[in-house]
Parts: sequence; structure tokens; C-alpha cells
Amino acid sequence: MKKKIVTAFFAGLCACALFNGCGKKEEEPKEPPKVEAEIAPPKEDTIVEDTKTDTQTDTDDIDTHEGEARSFLTGEWIDEALAKKRPVSCMIGNTQSALPQYGIGQADIIYEAPVEGGLTRLMGIFGDYEGIDKLGSVRSSRLYYAYYSMEFDAIYLHYGQASYAESFLKSGQIDDLNGLDYAVDQAVIYRDTSLKAPHNAYATGKGLTAGIELKKYQTEYAADFTGSYQFAEEEEPVSLSGSSCQDAGAVQIGYQANTPYFEYNSQDGLYYRYQYGGRHVDGNDNTQLAVKNILIQHTSVHTLDDYGYLEVATTGEGTGQYITDGKAIDVTWKRADNFSPTHYYDENGNEIVLNQGKTWVCVVDKDHLDRLHFYADASQMQ
Repeated sequence: MKKKIVTAFFAGLCACALFNGCGKKEEEPKEPPKVEAEIAPPKEDTIVEDTKTDTQTDTDDIDTHEGEARSFLTGEWIDEALAKKRPVSCMIGNTQSALPQYGIGQADIIYEAPVEGGLTRLMGIFGDYEGIDKLGSVRSSRLYYAYYSMEFDAIYLHYGQASYAESFLKSGQIDDLNGLDYAVDQAVIYRDTSLKAPHNAYATGKGLTAGIELKKYQTEYAADFTGSYQFAEEEEPVSLSGSSCQDAGAVQIGYQANTPYFEYNSQDGLYYRYQYGGRHVDGNDNTQLAVKNILIQHTSVHTLDDYGYLEVATTGEGTGQYITDGKAIDVTWKRADNFSPTHYYDENGNEIVLNQGKTWVCVVDKDHLDRLHFYADASQMQ
């Protein structure tokens, strides 16, 4: 915030300065001690320097964040009313024939996990969804994705589901918008007639709002909701260290069909996403997807039937990595049940703190960690 200095000059008189203090929104402001200093009238061509000591505060430099609150999804200061709103999560197809995806660049958190046939599917979690013009393509649910959505108290959008998820989705334990429900389909979903099913079902922000109103879902977080992640202060970002710390200028996740990787850009501190041999972009504006944080969660993955449907363990504990600002550390994760958040811990047993910004969570099979690779930079990738 720019300093505001008001100086008044009167002939033969001394100037006096008066500073008023204001505190951050969460704290009651304390009246700062008045500082009275006699200042001699400046001579011609004399530069008047700031006379504040280190213990004095120019209160115009303090950002009070009035009308704002921290996002549970990114840790950033956002509009207070928006910060109270429950997010929407959306199942998004990730086959090559489903590209480009639309609206995904507006997700605050993206989950990626394996599905049948060596493919992955994505689930975006959107705190600010009302202005999205086109979102999707909207695809079917897998049970483990519904469980991940619950971690963020998100309203869950999908179009159909694997049979293993059906009973849970109808149990009333999760607020979902299922395109197979005719009323939801009419309120939320539209078809892009230039595309073939099943990659032609899309949602809009207005449609999502209409669907939530139709289902009469609660639109705000419960008063005791605390979120899943801890975030660093913007002026004190996380700098990873420790015995497990390694360079992570590029990260290959190891999914086989889409062969994704992330490349770190030191200029803006973000990881840019690639898959299927090219940039991973949002079709709404052709912007490449980029995030501040990557969480890799190693877990058990088992095949359930001849169709290749999977069971992915979402609770219990396991290992993983946290990646930010060109570095990676080993972590452990724990989740008590599917109604609780996942907690991640460093090698000393302390819960990790994320840098503010977007996060990509990659769920990988713990039996195939040989496919996961970290490099100092992308030029070293195999």
C-alpha cells in the first residue's frame, strides 16, 4: 500500500505529524502510543527523510483485509462471502478424446487418480464456480472420488457412477448433483452438439447454482469447519528442507496412459502441467494449467472385477511427497475416515504447511513407485 504523506507548510510555524493505527481484522486494534516530535521547517532544497523508528508503524502500510477471509482451498485472502461458500467438485474426463477440458483452470484443487484401463480421471474443486461459462466434460463417479470430495465438504457433480458407488451416492451422506437425475440434468447439464457422447455433457456456473437450489443443499460451510490444509503466510513462504529434500524442477508422476509431468518455472514459482505429449490447457482460454503445490499420495490400488474397476484406499495411512518451489520432501499421510480430512506430516512428525495457491493431488499406486521420478530440471527427463 502506498504511503500517504501529508505535509502542510505555514510561514514561521512548525509542522506536526499525527499517525493513526489500525489492526488486522481478526484482532481488536490497539491505540498506538502517540509520538510527538518537533520538526524544524525544511530549508529550501532539503530532503525530508522518514523519521519513524523501527518500532513505529506507518499504519497505511497495514493491509487490514477488511471484508475478506482466508480461502480453505488456497489459503489466499478472498471475499468474505465467497470464503464461507461450500465449493463444488466436478468429475472431468481425461481421455485424449475428451480434450481439451473446459473450466478446469479455475479449479483451486485438482485430484487425479487411476481408473480402469490405465487411464486417470480428474476431479476439480471450485471455490468460485458461479462465473464458469463451460465446465467439463462431466463424467461418471468412482467411489473413491466421492470420498475425496467429502474431505472438502464439496457439493459433488458427476454424470452417473460405477455400480460400486451407487449405494453411497444415494445414502444421503453426500450432497451430489447426478446428471442421471432428470431434474438435475435439465437444471445443470447441457450438450455440446459438436461432440459425441459421452464427452459432450457440460455444466455452467449458472446451472450449478440452479442445481444446488433445486436440491436445497446448504451453500455455506458449517461454523466449525476448519478445512483440510494449513497454509503459510504470504510474507513467510515455505522453503522445504530436511534429509529427504531433493530437487524437483520436473516431476514425472508415472501414470501410463497420459504420461503426465510437471515442470517448475522459477520466474513465477508455479508448476506447469503437461500430458499426452503436450501442454495441458483449459479449452476456455487455452491457458496452461499451473499450480503452486503438488501432493503425491501413495496408496493401495486393487482391481475389483473383469471390467477393470478399481478400489483405491482413501483412509488409513501411507507415504508420499510434498512438492513446491522446485523442491520435494517425503511425507506420511493419515486419514481417520472418509468424513475427515487427510493430514500430511514431514519426517519430524509435524503437519506440513502449504504455500498459498492452487494444489494438485496425485494419488498413485504404492506398488508402482518405480514410475515416479524427480529431476533437477526437465532436460534430464527420460
